[in-house]
Order: sequence, then C-alpha cells, then structure tokens
Amino acid sequence: MAEEDFSTGDMFQDPEGYYPDEPEPTFAEHTMLSGKTVRVRLVGSHPLYGNLLWNAGRTSAHYIEERTEDLIRGKDVLEIGAAAGVPSIVSAIQGANTVVLTDYPDPDLVQNMQHNAELAVDQIPKGPDNRNPLHVDGYQWGKPVEPLLAYIPPLADGSRATGFDVLIMADVIYSYPEHGNLVKTMQKTLKKTAEAVALVIFTPYQPWLLSQTEKFFPLAEAGGFTVTKIFEKLMGEVLFEDDPGDEKLRRTVFGYELRWSPDQLGEGASKSA
Repeated sequence: MAEEDFSTGDMFQDPEGYYPDEPEPTFAEHTMLSGKTVRVRLVGSHPLYGNLLWNAGRTSAHYIEERTEDLIRGKDVLEIGAAAGVPSIVSAIQGANTVVLTDYPDPDLVQNMQHNAELAVDQIPKGPDNRNPLHVDGYQWGKPVEPLLAYIPPLADGSRATGFDVLIMADVIYSYPEHGNLVKTMQKTLKKTAEAVALVIFTPYQPWLLSQTEKFFPLAEAGGFTVTKIFEKLMGEVLFEDDPGDEKLRRTVFGYELRWSPDQLGEGASKSA
C-alpha cells in the first residue's frame, strides 16, 4: 500500500467556528486632573487582567497627581500588579525619575503593558540623555527583585539606589494568600528612608472577604512597616451592578500609606537619606 494512502486529510482539523473567537482588545481613557488623557488598552479575556479600569487604579492616579511635587517628581517608582498601568503612566508624565510598571510575568500581560507604555511615550518628559523613564517587566510577588532595582539609574557618584521611593499597590491585597509575598516584596524594594512610602489602595469588591483582605495590614506591621489610613472615598457607582454584597463597600476606595517603622531605619536616619 502506498504511503499516501494513510493520509488523514483534514480529519484532525477543527471545523471553522469550533472555538469562540478571542475577544477584541478594548480601550479605556483616564482623565487626569490636569485635563490630559491617558489612553490604555485592556485585555478583557485574561483572567488576571479584566476589561475595566478599576476604581483603585483611577484613584491612585489622582492621588499621586495631586501630590506630584512631594511624592513623584524626581522619584523612583515601582508599581506592583499594575494591569493597564495608569498610575505608572501618570507618574511618568508627572516627572518621576524612573517608573517600573510590573504585573504577573505572563507574556500577554507584559506585552499589553508595553503597548500602553508606548501609547503614552509622547506625553512623558524625557530624562537625561533623552532617557525614557518608563519601563515594563513581568514580576511574580516574592521573587528576587534585583532585575527591578536594576532599572534605577546610577547616582551621581556611580552607586545605585537600594530601593524605590514609592511603591504603588492598587487592588492587590484582595489576594490574601499572597499577603506574605507582597510584604516580602515591599521589604526588598522600598528604599529604607523615612519618606519612602508604599501606597496601598483598594476596593472590597467581595465585601464578605474584607476581614481577610485587612489581615494584610497587621502582617505588614509585623514586617517592619507603619500603617496609616489616608482616605476613604465613596465612588458614584459600583463597577459590577449585579454582584452580591454591601453596595456601599463595593463603591468605596480605601487608601493607606505604609512606611518603614522608625526602629527599622536605625539611629540617626534622616528623612532624606
């Protein structure tokens, strides 16, 4: 029998339309307080990503814009769990020295963050030597942080900063099994100065899990940080109308600042060290 008689033809070819088409990417816009518009692409089919700009991300972006001079300008910023990356992009627009935009190291997520960074490139002021301050990388919480720290440019004397001035953590502490890894990442990436700060901003989209979410804060305190509540903002409407649970909580954005405890800084640590 000739070899070609064993041909299966299209026997194992899935018929057209057998699998549903991948949803087309959607776009969303964030209006800055200055009136500038940040446009980002969303990947609605990805389980880690979602197809919305979350209230915590928008609120974080407004918060850092309001406090640009003290919080952002000339500073090194790391965003953890960035998704579309609006707070990072706003930080870069507002004159941060370095911004590193990170999320889980899934190729689709990282590529989409890179796409959004490129969309914003014309809005971002260049640093010395025409350097773009905004960088994108995949990062899994709790893993080694040296690749992230390497994005911080050398200081004038050739040395490198030992951490970031600002961490942005919007809607990440809902994942309570990861609280330990989040604290570990903070310990390794937040610069050990009195003014370095981690912004932890979230909405309890599942209000019945709020007590689990809030366990992050005593764990962070045990890890060497002080916790200060900075705001509680009630948004105009919920993101998911049909979801269960207390509607007011699902409309509320909570904001906290975490800084190094004085005993972690050592004697004589200066605010601008």
